[in-house]
Amino acid sequence: MKLLIRGGSISAGSGVETSYVDILEDCLRSRGVELINRSRIKDNSFDGIWTFYEDVDSFRPEILMIHFGIDDAFYPVYYSEFKENLVRMIRLARQRFNPVILLPTSHTFDNPHDMDAVYIYYRAIREVSLDLDCEMLPIHTCWAGHLQEHGLSNSELVQSDACCPNETGHELFARIILPRLIRLIPSILRQ
Repeated sequence: MKLLIRGGSISAGSGVETSYVDILEDCLRSRGVELINRSRIKDNSFDGIWTFYEDVDSFRPEILMIHFGIDDAFYPVYYSEFKENLVRMIRLARQRFNPVILLPTSHTFDNPHDMDAVYIYYRAIREVSLDLDCEMLPIHTCWAGHLQEHGLSNSELVQSDACCPNETGHELFARIILPRLIRLIPSILRQ
């Protein structure tokens, strides 16, 4: 079984030695899952569209995780364009090979202006998930709960630019995503 992750800087592991994708790959290998990461630093959802046939279609994964949003928010892609790009990628994937599609959000921000900007993109992910029957992985909600529960601030889990998680932040991403993937795999294998 193949899980393909297509996204930008976070899923590409910008600024860290071990990303959440690396952690997922190590954990899922023993379950017979081949993880393919086609993410690139600073790619946004337009790049996801432009490279869809090369980066996604050629692998025909059973599970597709589309992880854009932060690069879209800060290298600005309009909300409406972002939403349409997600819709286009999902429709292409379903027409070509019909995978299970997961749409994760990302972390929270201490700066309220940054959080307001990013939340618009998280809302687009939620709307697309509901409209197209995909699974949203609300990383930002779990992240915020983790911060509160442990008395932490974002600065302890992100790099200096706050746009990408540090190693500890990536571990948290993996802890949030992994249980859902583990529950999902048996149902796909039965199909």
